[in-house]
Amino acid sequence: MYKAQKLALACACAALAASGNAPAADAAAANNAPRAEVIHWWTSGGESAAVKQVAQAYRQAGGVWVDTAIAGGDQSRAVTVNRIVGGNPPTAAQFNTSKQFLDIIEQDMLNNVDDIARAQNWDKLLPEPIVQVIKVDGHYYAVPLNIHMQTWIWYSKAAFQKAGIAREPASVDEFFAALDKLKAAGIVPLAHGGQAWQETILFSAMLANVGGKDLYLKVLRDRDQKALASPEFRKVLLAYKRLQGYVDARSPGRNWNDATAMLIGGKAGMQIMGDWAKGEFIAAKQVPGQQFGCIAGLTPNAPYLMQGDVFVFPKTGNAQAVRAQKLLASVVVAPNTQLAFSKLKGSVPVRSDVDASNADFCAQKGIAILKDRSRHLGVSEIYLTPDQNGAMQDVLTAYWNTAMPVEKAQKNIAAALRD
Repeated sequence: MYKAQKLALACACAALAASGNAPAADAAAANNAPRAEVIHWWTSGGESAAVKQVAQAYRQAGGVWVDTAIAGGDQSRAVTVNRIVGGNPPTAAQFNTSKQFLDIIEQDMLNNVDDIARAQNWDKLLPEPIVQVIKVDGHYYAVPLNIHMQTWIWYSKAAFQKAGIAREPASVDEFFAALDKLKAAGIVPLAHGGQAWQETILFSAMLANVGGKDLYLKVLRDRDQKALASPEFRKVLLAYKRLQGYVDARSPGRNWNDATAMLIGGKAGMQIMGDWAKGEFIAAKQVPGQQFGCIAGLTPNAPYLMQGDVFVFPKTGNAQAVRAQKLLASVVVAPNTQLAFSKLKGSVPVRSDVDASNADFCAQKGIAILKDRSRHLGVSEIYLTPDQNGAMQDVLTAYWNTAMPVEKAQKNIAAALRD
Protein backbone atom coordinates (compact mmCIF):
# COMPACT_ATOMS: atom_id res chain seq x y z
CA MET A 1 0.00 0.00 0.00
CA TYR A 2 2.77 2.43 0.93
CA LYS A 3 4.57 1.94 -2.39
CA ALA A 4 1.31 2.29 -4.28
CA GLN A 5 0.61 5.56 -2.54
CA LYS A 6 4.10 6.80 -3.33
CA LEU A 7 3.74 5.83 -6.96
CA ALA A 8 0.38 7.61 -7.14
CA LEU A 9 1.99 10.69 -5.64
CA ALA A 10 4.79 10.45 -8.17
CA CYS A 11 2.35 10.26 -11.07
CA ALA A 12 0.42 13.21 -9.67
CA CYS A 13 3.61 15.23 -9.39
CA ALA A 14 4.50 14.34 -12.96
CA ALA A 15 1.07 15.36 -14.17
CA LEU A 16 1.30 18.67 -12.38
CA ALA A 17 4.73 19.31 -13.81
CA ALA A 18 3.57 18.45 -17.31
CA SER A 19 0.40 20.56 -17.13
CA GLY A 20 2.21 23.51 -15.57
CA ASN A 21 4.79 23.50 -18.33
CA ALA A 22 2.56 22.60 -21.27
CA PRO A 23 3.47 25.63 -23.43
CA ALA A 24 7.17 25.01 -22.88
CA ALA A 25 6.72 21.31 -23.65
CA ASP A 26 4.85 22.10 -26.87
CA ALA A 27 7.60 24.50 -27.91
CA ALA A 28 10.19 21.83 -27.16
CA ALA A 29 8.41 19.33 -29.36
CA ALA A 30 8.14 21.86 -32.16
CA ASN A 31 11.79 22.82 -32.00
CA ASN A 32 13.11 19.37 -31.11
CA ALA A 33 14.78 20.90 -28.06
CA PRO A 34 16.03 18.55 -25.31
CA ARG A 35 13.35 18.44 -22.60
CA ALA A 36 14.46 17.57 -19.08
CA GLU A 37 12.08 16.88 -16.22
CA VAL A 38 14.14 17.33 -13.05
CA ILE A 39 12.98 16.14 -9.63
CA HIS A 40 14.53 17.96 -6.66
CA TRP A 41 13.74 19.14 -3.14
CA TRP A 42 15.13 22.67 -3.32
CA THR A 43 12.06 24.51 -2.03
CA SER A 44 13.26 26.98 0.63
CA GLY A 45 13.92 30.59 -0.35
CA GLY A 46 17.67 30.25 -0.82
CA GLU A 47 17.40 26.82 -2.43
CA SER A 48 14.72 27.89 -4.88
CA ALA A 49 16.79 30.88 -5.98
CA ALA A 50 19.82 28.63 -6.47
CA VAL A 51 18.15 25.94 -8.59
CA LYS A 52 16.77 28.64 -10.90
CA GLN A 53 20.38 29.30 -11.88
CA VAL A 54 20.74 25.72 -13.13
CA ALA A 55 17.40 25.89 -14.93
CA GLN A 56 18.38 29.16 -16.60
CA ALA A 57 21.74 27.74 -17.70
CA TYR A 58 19.98 24.71 -19.18
CA ARG A 59 17.58 26.90 -21.13
CA GLN A 60 20.44 29.05 -22.38
CA ALA A 61 22.10 25.86 -23.63
CA GLY A 62 19.02 25.16 -25.74
CA GLY A 63 17.01 22.87 -23.48
CA VAL A 64 13.59 23.00 -21.85
CA TRP A 65 13.61 22.61 -18.06
CA VAL A 66 10.53 20.98 -16.49
CA ASP A 67 10.66 21.60 -12.75
CA THR A 68 9.27 18.97 -10.36
CA ALA A 69 10.01 20.28 -6.87
CA ILE A 70 8.96 18.04 -3.97
CA ALA A 71 9.47 19.37 -0.45
CA GLY A 72 11.62 17.14 1.74
CA GLY A 73 14.57 15.00 0.73
CA ASP A 74 13.05 11.69 1.84
CA GLN A 75 9.82 12.36 -0.04
CA SER A 76 11.63 13.53 -3.17
CA ARG A 77 13.90 10.50 -3.27
CA ALA A 78 10.97 8.14 -2.69
CA VAL A 79 9.08 9.66 -5.62
CA THR A 80 12.18 9.39 -7.82
CA VAL A 81 12.78 5.72 -6.98
CA ASN A 82 9.14 4.79 -7.45
CA ARG A 83 9.01 6.64 -10.75
CA ILE A 84 12.06 4.68 -11.94
CA VAL A 85 10.71 1.33 -10.73
CA GLY A 86 7.30 2.13 -12.21
CA GLY A 87 8.74 2.74 -15.67
CA ASN A 88 8.08 6.49 -15.70
CA PRO A 89 11.49 7.92 -14.80
CA PRO A 90 12.31 11.62 -14.74
CA THR A 91 15.13 12.82 -16.95
CA ALA A 92 17.25 13.60 -13.89
CA ALA A 93 16.89 13.69 -10.14
CA GLN A 94 18.67 15.26 -7.21
CA PHE A 95 20.30 13.12 -4.55
CA ASN A 96 22.81 13.94 -1.86
CA THR A 97 26.43 12.97 -2.34
CA SER A 98 26.04 9.73 -0.40
CA LYS A 99 25.06 6.08 -0.73
CA GLN A 100 21.40 7.07 -1.16
CA PHE A 101 21.39 5.94 -4.79
CA LEU A 102 23.52 2.80 -4.40
CA ASP A 103 20.51 0.47 -4.62
CA ILE A 104 19.36 1.80 -7.99
CA ILE A 105 22.94 1.59 -9.29
CA GLU A 106 23.07 -2.07 -8.24
CA GLN A 107 19.73 -2.64 -10.00
CA ASP A 108 21.27 -1.18 -13.21
CA MET A 109 18.73 1.64 -13.29
CA LEU A 110 21.08 4.59 -13.88
CA ASN A 111 23.10 5.73 -16.87
CA ASN A 112 26.75 6.36 -16.10
CA VAL A 113 28.52 9.64 -16.88
CA ASP A 114 31.96 8.18 -17.55
CA ASP A 115 32.47 10.27 -20.69
CA ILE A 116 32.22 13.54 -18.74
CA ALA A 117 34.31 12.18 -15.88
CA ARG A 118 37.11 11.16 -18.24
CA ALA A 119 37.03 14.45 -20.13
CA GLN A 120 37.38 16.43 -16.91
CA ASN A 121 39.69 14.03 -15.07
CA TRP A 122 37.42 13.65 -12.06
CA ASP A 123 39.75 11.09 -10.47
CA LYS A 124 42.21 13.91 -9.76
CA LEU A 125 39.92 16.93 -9.81
CA LEU A 126 37.35 15.89 -7.19
CA PRO A 127 37.87 15.35 -3.44
CA GLU A 128 38.20 11.72 -2.43
CA PRO A 129 35.05 11.59 -0.22
CA ILE A 130 33.00 12.72 -3.22
CA VAL A 131 34.58 10.16 -5.58
CA GLN A 132 33.98 7.40 -3.02
CA VAL A 133 30.22 7.56 -3.48
CA ILE A 134 29.66 8.69 -7.06
CA LYS A 135 32.09 6.14 -8.53
CA VAL A 136 30.92 2.54 -8.16
CA ASP A 137 32.70 -0.48 -9.65
CA GLY A 138 34.84 1.80 -11.80
CA HIS A 139 31.96 3.85 -13.23
CA TYR A 140 30.70 7.33 -12.38
CA TYR A 141 26.94 7.45 -11.87
CA ALA A 142 26.28 10.99 -10.64
CA VAL A 143 27.25 14.51 -11.64
CA PRO A 144 28.27 16.56 -8.58
CA LEU A 145 27.10 20.15 -8.45
CA ASN A 146 28.60 21.44 -5.22
CA ILE A 147 30.17 20.72 -1.86
CA HIS A 148 28.32 21.35 1.37
CA MET A 149 30.00 21.27 4.75
CA GLN A 150 27.49 19.89 7.19
CA THR A 151 28.62 21.27 10.54
CA TRP A 152 29.17 25.00 10.18
CA ILE A 153 28.41 27.06 13.27
CA TRP A 154 26.42 30.14 12.28
CA TYR A 155 25.96 33.03 14.67
CA SER A 156 24.07 36.29 14.87
CA LYS A 157 26.43 39.21 15.41
CA ALA A 158 23.61 41.21 17.03
CA ALA A 159 22.96 38.39 19.50
CA PHE A 160 26.66 38.06 20.28
CA GLN A 161 26.88 41.79 20.93
CA LYS A 162 23.85 41.71 23.24
CA ALA A 163 25.34 38.78 25.17
CA GLY A 164 28.73 40.47 25.49
CA ILE A 165 30.60 37.91 23.37
CA ALA A 166 33.57 39.85 22.02
CA ARG A 167 34.95 37.26 19.57
CA GLU A 168 33.79 34.07 17.97
CA PRO A 169 34.57 30.81 19.82
CA ALA A 170 37.85 29.18 18.83
CA SER A 171 37.61 26.01 20.95
CA VAL A 172 34.98 23.63 22.27
CA ASP A 173 35.21 25.21 25.74
CA GLU A 174 34.75 28.70 24.29
CA PHE A 175 31.78 27.47 22.27
CA PHE A 176 29.96 26.23 25.37
CA ALA A 177 30.95 29.39 27.27
CA ALA A 178 29.35 31.47 24.49
CA LEU A 179 26.18 29.39 24.72
CA ASP A 180 26.07 30.09 28.45
CA LYS A 181 26.41 33.84 27.85
CA LEU A 182 23.61 33.82 25.29
CA LYS A 183 21.38 31.95 27.72
CA ALA A 184 22.15 34.43 30.49
CA ALA A 185 21.23 37.29 28.15
CA GLY A 186 17.77 35.82 27.53
CA ILE A 187 18.52 34.75 23.96
CA VAL A 188 17.87 31.24 22.67
CA PRO A 189 21.46 30.00 22.61
CA LEU A 190 21.11 27.30 19.95
CA ALA A 191 18.49 27.43 17.20
CA HIS A 192 17.55 23.85 16.41
CA GLY A 193 14.90 21.99 14.48
CA GLY A 194 13.98 18.88 16.42
CA GLN A 195 14.17 16.46 13.53
CA ALA A 196 16.25 13.29 13.48
CA TRP A 197 18.55 14.33 10.64
CA GLN A 198 19.26 17.65 12.34
CA GLU A 199 20.19 15.88 15.56
CA THR A 200 22.59 13.73 13.57
CA ILE A 201 24.25 16.95 12.39
CA LEU A 202 24.73 18.07 16.01
CA PHE A 203 26.24 14.68 16.82
CA SER A 204 28.56 14.88 13.80
CA ALA A 205 29.73 18.32 14.91
CA MET A 206 30.63 17.03 18.35
CA LEU A 207 32.28 13.90 16.95
CA ALA A 208 34.43 16.01 14.61
CA ASN A 209 35.31 18.78 17.06
CA VAL A 210 35.44 16.90 20.38
CA GLY A 211 36.62 13.54 19.04
CA GLY A 212 38.81 14.70 16.15
CA LYS A 213 39.60 13.12 12.79
CA ASP A 214 40.96 9.80 14.06
CA LEU A 215 37.98 9.00 16.26
CA TYR A 216 35.57 10.23 13.58
CA LEU A 217 36.96 7.76 11.04
CA LYS A 218 37.17 4.89 13.54
CA VAL A 219 33.52 5.37 14.49
CA LEU A 220 31.90 6.03 11.10
CA ARG A 221 34.19 4.62 8.44
CA ASP A 222 35.69 1.67 10.32
CA ARG A 223 32.84 1.07 12.80
CA ASP A 224 35.57 0.06 15.22
CA GLN A 225 33.92 -1.52 18.26
CA LYS A 226 36.78 -0.58 20.58
CA ALA A 227 36.53 3.05 19.54
CA LEU A 228 32.75 2.96 19.97
CA ALA A 229 33.19 1.65 23.52
CA SER A 230 35.97 4.09 24.40
CA PRO A 231 35.91 6.89 27.00
CA GLU A 232 36.65 9.32 24.16
CA PHE A 233 33.42 8.40 22.38
CA ARG A 234 31.50 8.66 25.65
CA LYS A 235 32.83 12.23 25.94
CA VAL A 236 31.48 12.98 22.46
CA LEU A 237 28.03 11.67 23.40
CA LEU A 238 27.97 13.75 26.58
CA ALA A 239 28.88 16.89 24.63
CA TYR A 240 26.10 16.11 22.14
CA LYS A 241 23.49 15.70 24.90
CA ARG A 242 24.76 18.84 26.62
CA LEU A 243 23.61 20.85 23.59
CA GLN A 244 20.01 20.00 24.41
CA GLY A 245 20.15 22.34 27.39
CA TYR A 246 20.55 25.29 25.02
CA VAL A 247 17.60 24.77 22.65
CA ASP A 248 14.11 26.17 23.17
CA ALA A 249 11.01 24.17 24.01
CA ARG A 250 9.49 24.77 20.58
CA SER A 251 12.30 23.08 18.67
CA PRO A 252 10.66 19.66 18.07
CA GLY A 253 9.57 19.35 14.45
CA ARG A 254 10.93 22.74 13.42
CA ASN A 255 12.32 22.99 9.89
CA TRP A 256 15.98 23.89 9.53
CA ASN A 257 15.26 27.12 7.67
CA ASP A 258 12.87 28.23 10.41
CA ALA A 259 15.71 27.73 12.88
CA THR A 260 17.95 29.84 10.63
CA ALA A 261 15.27 32.53 10.61
CA MET A 262 15.66 32.76 14.39
CA LEU A 263 19.25 33.91 13.86
CA ILE A 264 18.28 36.24 11.05
CA GLY A 265 15.75 37.90 13.36
CA GLY A 266 18.17 38.05 16.30
CA LYS A 267 16.03 35.68 18.38
CA ALA A 268 18.76 33.05 18.65
CA GLY A 269 22.52 33.16 18.91
CA MET A 270 23.91 30.14 17.07
CA GLN A 271 22.91 27.28 14.81
CA ILE A 272 24.87 24.19 13.79
CA MET A 273 23.81 23.50 10.22
CA GLY A 274 25.19 22.88 6.76
CA ASP A 275 26.21 25.79 4.61
CA TRP A 276 22.89 25.67 2.78
CA ALA A 277 21.78 27.82 5.74
CA LYS A 278 23.85 30.65 4.31
CA GLY A 279 21.45 30.85 1.40
CA GLU A 280 18.71 31.86 3.83
CA PHE A 281 20.81 34.69 5.25
CA ILE A 282 21.59 35.89 1.74
CA ALA A 283 17.93 35.69 0.70
CA ALA A 284 17.19 37.92 3.73
CA LYS A 285 19.74 40.46 2.43
CA GLN A 286 22.23 39.77 5.20
CA VAL A 287 25.94 39.87 4.39
CA PRO A 288 28.44 37.23 5.59
CA GLY A 289 30.87 38.75 8.05
CA GLN A 290 28.56 41.70 8.75
CA GLN A 291 25.19 40.63 10.15
CA PHE A 292 26.21 37.01 10.70
CA GLY A 293 29.35 34.97 11.16
CA CYS A 294 30.45 31.46 10.28
CA ILE A 295 32.77 29.02 12.04
CA ALA A 296 34.02 25.97 10.15
CA GLY A 297 35.55 24.23 13.16
CA LEU A 298 36.48 24.67 16.79
CA THR A 299 40.04 23.38 16.47
CA PRO A 300 42.78 24.52 14.05
CA ASN A 301 42.60 21.30 12.00
CA ALA A 302 38.96 20.40 12.47
CA PRO A 303 37.68 17.98 9.82
CA TYR A 304 35.71 19.50 6.96
CA LEU A 305 32.70 17.22 6.66
CA MET A 306 31.72 17.11 3.02
CA GLN A 307 28.52 16.19 1.34
CA GLY A 308 26.76 17.99 -1.48
CA ASP A 309 24.21 17.60 -4.21
CA VAL A 310 24.34 15.50 -7.36
CA PHE A 311 22.15 14.73 -10.33
CA VAL A 312 21.57 11.13 -11.39
CA PHE A 313 20.19 10.07 -14.75
CA PRO A 314 17.74 7.13 -14.88
CA LYS A 315 18.17 4.62 -17.68
CA THR A 316 15.88 5.09 -20.64
CA GLY A 317 15.54 3.85 -24.18
CA ASN A 318 14.29 7.22 -25.34
CA ALA A 319 17.00 8.83 -27.48
CA GLN A 320 15.62 12.32 -26.87
CA ALA A 321 15.72 11.78 -23.11
CA VAL A 322 19.33 10.61 -23.31
CA ARG A 323 20.14 13.70 -25.35
CA ALA A 324 18.55 15.86 -22.64
CA GLN A 325 20.51 14.02 -19.95
CA LYS A 326 23.83 14.64 -21.66
CA LEU A 327 23.07 18.31 -22.16
CA LEU A 328 22.06 18.72 -18.52
CA ALA A 329 25.17 16.90 -17.31
CA SER A 330 27.38 19.24 -19.35
CA VAL A 331 25.54 22.28 -17.97
CA VAL A 332 25.82 21.11 -14.34
CA VAL A 333 29.60 20.70 -14.49
CA ALA A 334 30.16 24.05 -16.22
CA PRO A 335 32.15 26.46 -14.00
CA ASN A 336 29.67 29.31 -14.42
CA THR A 337 26.74 27.11 -13.38
CA GLN A 338 28.55 25.88 -10.29
CA LEU A 339 29.54 29.40 -9.26
CA ALA A 340 26.07 30.86 -9.78
CA PHE A 341 24.39 27.99 -7.93
CA SER A 342 26.74 28.00 -4.94
CA LYS A 343 26.56 31.77 -4.55
CA LEU A 344 22.87 31.47 -3.72
CA LYS A 345 22.82 27.97 -2.20
CA GLY A 346 25.55 28.67 0.35
CA SER A 347 27.81 25.87 -0.89
CA VAL A 348 31.12 25.94 -2.74
CA PRO A 349 31.75 24.54 -6.25
CA VAL A 350 32.83 20.92 -6.35
CA ARG A 351 35.41 21.72 -9.02
CA SER A 352 38.75 22.76 -7.57
CA ASP A 353 39.68 24.54 -10.80
CA VAL A 354 36.83 27.08 -10.63
CA ASP A 355 37.82 30.71 -10.07
CA ALA A 356 35.94 31.54 -6.88
CA SER A 357 37.78 34.78 -6.12
CA ASN A 358 34.47 36.63 -5.95
CA ALA A 359 32.98 34.19 -3.45
CA ASP A 360 31.68 35.60 -0.17
CA PHE A 361 33.48 35.69 3.18
CA CYS A 362 32.21 32.32 4.43
CA ALA A 363 32.68 30.56 1.09
CA GLN A 364 36.28 31.78 1.00
CA LYS A 365 36.83 30.14 4.39
CA GLY A 366 35.55 26.85 3.06
CA ILE A 367 37.53 27.06 -0.17
CA ALA A 368 40.73 27.73 1.79
CA ILE A 369 40.14 24.68 3.98
CA LEU A 370 39.44 22.48 0.94
CA LYS A 371 42.97 23.11 -0.28
CA ASP A 372 44.17 21.01 2.67
CA ARG A 373 43.18 17.47 1.66
CA SER A 374 44.13 16.14 5.10
CA ARG A 375 40.97 17.82 6.42
CA HIS A 376 38.66 16.20 3.85
CA LEU A 377 36.17 13.85 5.46
CA GLY A 378 32.73 12.67 4.43
CA VAL A 379 29.53 12.98 6.39
CA SER A 380 28.10 9.85 7.99
CA GLU A 381 26.07 9.02 4.86
CA ILE A 382 29.25 8.69 2.83
CA TYR A 383 30.63 5.94 5.07
CA LEU A 384 27.43 4.24 6.19
CA THR A 385 24.70 2.53 4.24
CA PRO A 386 21.22 4.08 4.56
CA ASP A 387 20.24 1.28 6.94
CA GLN A 388 23.30 1.79 9.15
CA ASN A 389 22.88 5.54 9.16
CA GLY A 390 19.19 5.20 9.95
CA ALA A 391 19.85 2.83 12.83
CA MET A 392 22.43 5.19 14.33
CA GLN A 393 20.08 8.14 13.82
CA ASP A 394 17.32 6.33 15.69
CA VAL A 395 19.58 5.91 18.72
CA LEU A 396 20.77 9.51 18.62
CA THR A 397 17.19 10.80 18.48
CA ALA A 398 16.09 8.57 21.35
CA TYR A 399 19.09 9.66 23.41
CA TRP A 400 18.36 13.34 22.63
CA ASN A 401 14.66 13.15 23.50
CA THR A 402 14.62 10.82 26.51
CA ALA A 403 16.46 10.22 29.76
CA MET A 404 18.48 7.40 28.18
CA PRO A 405 21.78 6.99 30.06
CA VAL A 406 24.91 7.70 28.04
CA GLU A 407 26.11 4.14 28.64
CA LYS A 408 23.02 2.73 26.94
CA ALA A 409 23.30 5.16 24.05
CA GLN A 410 26.93 4.17 23.55
CA LYS A 411 26.09 0.46 23.52
CA ASN A 412 23.13 0.95 21.20
CA ILE A 413 25.19 2.92 18.69
CA ALA A 414 27.88 0.24 18.76
CA ALA A 415 25.22 -2.36 18.06
CA ALA A 416 23.74 -0.28 15.23
CA LEU A 417 27.14 -0.03 13.55
CA ARG A 418 28.24 -3.62 14.12
CA ASP A 419 28.93 -5.44 10.86
